[in-house]
Amino acid sequence: MNIFRLAGDVSHLVAIIILLLKIWRSKSCAGISGKSQVLFAIVFTTRYLDLFTVYISAYNTVMKVVFLALSYATVYLIYVRFRNMYDSENDTFRVEFLLVPVIGLSFLENYAFTPMEIMWTFSIFLEAVAIMPQLFMITKTGEAESITTHYLFFLGLYRALYIANWVWRYHTEGFFDQIAVVSGVVQTIFYCDFFYLYVTKVLRGKGKMTLPMPV
Repeated sequence: MNIFRLAGDVSHLVAIIILLLKIWRSKSCAGISGKSQVLFAIVFTTRYLDLFTVYISAYNTVMKVVFLALSYATVYLIYVRFRNMYDSENDTFRVEFLLVPVIGLSFLENYAFTPMEIMWTFSIFLEAVAIMPQLFMITKTGEAESITTHYLFFLGLYRALYIANWVWRYHTEGFFDQIAVVSGVVQTIFYCDFFYLYVTKVLRGKGKMTLPMPV
């Protein structure tokens, strides 16, 4: 494992912990897209179906369990524990517009036409777009709390670091995973505008990130 992948995994973990602590401490999930969190839970579930059948390393197994547990804990807090604070009126992205093409693409573009491989491919494609309901929600409301933007920043940083990881592995191992790389690049592109606003507004001390209103 190289430093880029390790840093990417840590950034991913930090992002989820930031979100969980935000919800737990404020006892509110306002501004958080429950739909995005459900999609991420589906991503981890379909990706880690081999949890009990394939052993790679202790690190790999522990990280699988942690991400599964934290993703479902987040969904529980949003839809059960603090459901009265869930902003369903603004969390209105039509997730079927993501799921249908992702399902179709995972059947058409995969490395082996087997159930496990198709589900893994589905998880890779879905992860690339799972953040869209959250970004749509921020666009709809016009602002986001700083803690929510910190979560998104570390989530985007995780994908950027994984791109560095793939570049490193290509140059040192000759390894290239076309599905993962293309999906990761697409996902990172979604964060580009957000990164700019994060640096220019949130890091300059504003409590919330306010989006510019269309003319």
